[in-house]
Amino acid sequence: MKNPRFRPLRLAIACALTASLPALAIQPFVVKDIRVEGVQRTDAGTVFSYLPVKVGERLDDDKSVRAVKALYATGFYSDVRLEAEGDVLIVFVQERPAISVIEIEGAKEFTKDNLKDGLKQAGIAEAKIYDKSLLDRAEKELKRQYTSRGFYSSTVKTTVTPLERNRVSLRFDIDEGEITRISDINIIGAKDFSERSLLRSMQLTTPGWLTWITKDDQYSKQKLTADLETLRSFYLNRGYLEFSIDSTQVSITPDREKIFITIAITEGPVYRLGEVKFGGDLIVAERELRELVSLRAGDTFSREKIIDSVKRITDRLGNDGYSFANVNPVPDVDRDKRVASFTFFVDPGRRVYVRRLNIVGNSRTQDAVIRRELRQLEGSWYSLEKIARSKERLQRTGYFSEVNIETPAVAGTADQVDAVVTVTEKNTGSLNFGLGYSQADKLTVSASVSQANIFGSGNQLAFQINNGAVNKVYSVSFIDPYWTIDGIAAGIDIFRRDVDTSSLALTAYQTTSTGAGVSFGVPITEYDTVRVGFTLENTRLKLDPFSTPPRYLDFVNVFGERTDTLRTNLGYSRDTRDSLTYPTKGWLSDFALEVGIPPGDLKYYRASAQQQFLWTPEWPGWLTFLANAEFGYADGYGGKALPFFKNFYAGGVGSVRGFEAASLGPRDLNGDVIGGNRRAIANLEFLFPMPGVKDKSVRLSTFLDAGSVWGVGEKVSASDIRASAGIAVSWDSPVGPLKFSFSAPFRTKENDRLERFQFQLGRIF
Repeated sequence: MKNPRFRPLRLAIACALTASLPALAIQPFVVKDIRVEGVQRTDAGTVFSYLPVKVGERLDDDKSVRAVKALYATGFYSDVRLEAEGDVLIVFVQERPAISVIEIEGAKEFTKDNLKDGLKQAGIAEAKIYDKSLLDRAEKELKRQYTSRGFYSSTVKTTVTPLERNRVSLRFDIDEGEITRISDINIIGAKDFSERSLLRSMQLTTPGWLTWITKDDQYSKQKLTADLETLRSFYLNRGYLEFSIDSTQVSITPDREKIFITIAITEGPVYRLGEVKFGGDLIVAERELRELVSLRAGDTFSREKIIDSVKRITDRLGNDGYSFANVNPVPDVDRDKRVASFTFFVDPGRRVYVRRLNIVGNSRTQDAVIRRELRQLEGSWYSLEKIARSKERLQRTGYFSEVNIETPAVAGTADQVDAVVTVTEKNTGSLNFGLGYSQADKLTVSASVSQANIFGSGNQLAFQINNGAVNKVYSVSFIDPYWTIDGIAAGIDIFRRDVDTSSLALTAYQTTSTGAGVSFGVPITEYDTVRVGFTLENTRLKLDPFSTPPRYLDFVNVFGERTDTLRTNLGYSRDTRDSLTYPTKGWLSDFALEVGIPPGDLKYYRASAQQQFLWTPEWPGWLTFLANAEFGYADGYGGKALPFFKNFYAGGVGSVRGFEAASLGPRDLNGDVIGGNRRAIANLEFLFPMPGVKDKSVRLSTFLDAGSVWGVGEKVSASDIRASAGIAVSWDSPVGPLKFSFSAPFRTKENDRLERFQFQLGRIF
């Protein structure tokens, strides 16, 4: 017979399933002890921690139901049962199995680690409790990941294998199948623009010779949504104010190998801009605000230019401290006349000033070095322009890999913010020893010790040794970028340079120059700098009396083999580029003048000018256009001739690629290049990232180079210009810049020395 004190307690779920039957009432009792049975991996303490019944408490039907629900809710147990034996409560549990191993087979498009991360987000991971419902969700997650890459025919099969100690192993067998590609994209309703021109503005496309890299022939809902917005912007920016996308249909073939996209549109009429008005609180003169509007009355309406105008007005208000300004353009559309007038309502909000400047992340660089670059000051009105310029100046120091400036509001105030400057420091010191090779200098042995931020002071110190076939350099230099509090830079340079041109296409000569110099840089504006320097240099010239041209011997006869030069350097530059290492936009204008002055032996001047422009359009955003032009002119004065080793040369990497280094320009009777006193170089280049490489220091480019050199007395003629086109790769590697180019010279002369493949490995100082 059963013990009369042994009373089963009905489960809440059982009560629900048998609701038509009367529930068995139990006699409540006080729990004297609790015993847990059935645990294997977990311990009894886990049950006790979730059980809402404690020793000494009175147990009834309501508490028993709540206890069962609480244990089920943990997800640890597949079955829970409560029984009573005398005054002892017995909790019987059956644990869910744990996931011991997860195996993934057949994955090629994704790494196993990436797929396991996706499974983890779906609740499936090793050591977690196995749940069939979560497994179904995990399979859908894997399928989703493959669908996002265009594998619509992929399948996922899961095998669950029980293991000892109530564990299971999961095996996911993946059949990726073939990538589903876009077979055709149709745009219905286009009248004023050809379907081809509209498709060119979209990212999604049909298979082409580059789509195996870009994968733009693989459909994704996100890409299509972006393309529809691009299509809408295409029309709205051209005046089609009533443009609409009526429908979008995406269909896939039964074999899941091809996708067809059909987009139905209504273009509508073209609108022009009517009257432009301003409303609200105009704290800035309306005349100034009107100049910030990108459109004028009568222009074709453009949503892009309206948005740009709003941004320019908002930024203008932000420069006066109104960081929370709101500008709302409200249209007034006349459909009969097809004119859209706009009223820009301006709400400047409260004027805000910066309470404190806090610097975070600098462990080596002194606070003063960072603060001297900031243009936003404590206690002054907030300026969006000054915040942006401060960030740009910090990035240009080269001391930090990342700079971020945030302006959180000060708690309890409505008109104060703090500027938090967060920097991530990078190594600014280097100790290098290595080998390099260029087609000009051949094999070079280089060693350098440099610190661009010595002791965190912002000062630069460098020792350099270079041993090449053409150039040998030994130098030490020191630069203090803030020699004065106003930002005047000062530098000192001690050097020895040996030049041997016997391995080039030049008339052979050797020079050994030793000297020392000082230089100063005076900032005129945020972007303009004037440079001045003085260098005392002694040059020893060595010639071969049997093969040296007469003009070189004439120079020695006049000046001797040793000359002393007092060289004055003057310069001016305006640099608005966004970066010194990887520029993508901005201008560089640089003018330099080198003059040999008394009491030095040499009297000459050497002037050069460079103009560089970089532009990266918003679309596609990764293509940078670079245009560069350089001009040089040199001559002697005071009855003295221009020293021949101060001549200009061209050809090779850095000037006109595709031609041998320093091979362009006048030649002597032996066919050796002698250089000239005038030079012109032009470069056009399109730079873009290396496909498949995320490191922005690697760039591909296509280029067009042109230029030449003219000697004293020669007429500058366009017929002397040499030109080439080609492709190039540049990489600012840890050991120095690496440059490779393959050129196709297309404007040449009979005796030109061509080098279609050129390269430079290692840093040539």
